[in-house]
Amino acid sequence: MTTQTGVVPSGGGLGVAERTRRLLRDRPLIPLTALLVLLVVLMQLAQPGVVTQSWFGSTIRAAVPLAILAAAQTLAMLTGGIDLSVGTVASMAAFIMATQTGSLGPEAAIVLALLAALIAGIANGIGVGVFKVHPLIMTLGTGLVILGLMNVYQLVVVQSGTEIPPLFDWLGSGTTLPWLPNNLFLFIPLAALIILGLRYSGYGRLLFAVGDNAVAARLAGVRVWQVHLALYIIASLLAAIAGMLVAGLVKTASLALVEQAVLPSVAAAVIGGTSIMGGRGGYSGTIIGALILTVLTSLLIAMQMPEAVRQILFGAIIVVVAAVYTRIVDVS
Repeated sequence: MTTQTGVVPSGGGLGVAERTRRLLRDRPLIPLTALLVLLVVLMQLAQPGVVTQSWFGSTIRAAVPLAILAAAQTLAMLTGGIDLSVGTVASMAAFIMATQTGSLGPEAAIVLALLAALIAGIANGIGVGVFKVHPLIMTLGTGLVILGLMNVYQLVVVQSGTEIPPLFDWLGSGTTLPWLPNNLFLFIPLAALIILGLRYSGYGRLLFAVGDNAVAARLAGVRVWQVHLALYIIASLLAAIAGMLVAGLVKTASLALVEQAVLPSVAAAVIGGTSIMGGRGGYSGTIIGALILTVLTSLLIAMQMPEAVRQILFGAIIVVVAAVYTRIVDVS
């Protein structure tokens, strides 16, 4: 390719800006991993000696629930949607599990929590897929309804106390060897299932097709409402798993246990390269995005930032990184 002056630019005909844009668009894991390494280096500089095997273990243990919650957002965003109910669903599942373990036993309590999440996912899926309610409005409304119901439920079980099942106590806060988080035994196969499912399964291709052009997908014979129904059921079940892992990590449960992770879950998906417009993205980048946000939080704490300043910096960095990355990737 030549320019109007007949000079061929260096770098195989592409300028630095264009090569950078293509790298971010086609190989997002490379710059994301570089950013993660940079944050780890800054963490070591801010607190020399802190980056050890134990630090890596605690960071991964904290990042896994966020990564699972961000998986729900990734799947929803691939269709051009979003799920603002994941925090409420996660907190609900953890609270039901913790309050029913003592009376029903751990197995029944976990099943009951997953069943409640399943019902929430069905409600979201029917609202978005059948009644065509915008995902933002539908999931926000579902979250508010769940919160109201759980406040009533809390009054009923106020005397029962909370108890974390041994399984999620082991998964949430336990380690194997000196530092390996036990939640990886759940997360690795789950992440592999999502990544391979998006890449090779028919349903994964349908998610991309619906997000790229829902009308064209419908005209091609895709039952879009069924895609949405399955999507929000999966998203709610993932949120429930994340909530129960958080309960195991902090060894308690409340109605607001995971609420603060909703926006970080969206940010992890966006930073990981999933387009908010749908049709583009993947879960591998989301995992790195969750790690980036977790390390960033640790870095701001290590710098002894006051809570207010920490929130401002945390939000600003998320907005800048997400905006720049999305701009570079989405510009055609």
